[in-house]
Amino acid sequence: MVLIKELSDRTGVPRKTIRYYEQSGLLPRAKRAENRYRVYDDADIDRLRFVKSARALDFTLQEIAQILATRDRNEPPCTHVMGLLQDHMDDIAARIRDLEQLHQELSALYETGKHLPEDVQMRACVCHLIQVGVGRNEPNGTTTN
Repeated sequence: MVLIKELSDRTGVPRKTIRYYEQSGLLPRAKRAENRYRVYDDADIDRLRFVKSARALDFTLQEIAQILATRDRNEPPCTHVMGLLQDHMDDIAARIRDLEQLHQELSALYETGKHLPEDVQMRACVCHLIQVGVGRNEPNGTTTN
């Protein structure tokens, strides 16, 4: 049995976060020592390490709760986790495409802006282009130029 400070030290999870995970049900309520201090066992350490690792992989707390609930029912959560992994990979691929598009737009704007004058009124400079949305995709799918 370890106190919350040692649990925090062993897992790298702040004590405040550990308490939050208890309140939200990701960790079971801590047992209490005679002095009313929270105490944790090896199962709590393993569970917290799983939560921390899953968060590092960008799983939401709700997704982690579902995985743990499945395991707590003594059912293997692996199929569910594989689906979540695929969903996350698809989301990341979409974000990468969006970032690549943004990079292209910023590069084009930068190249155009290099040839424009300084303008405090922002009527003939790169700031004007930003203001009017040149190069940005419009909601109807067209691109303004």
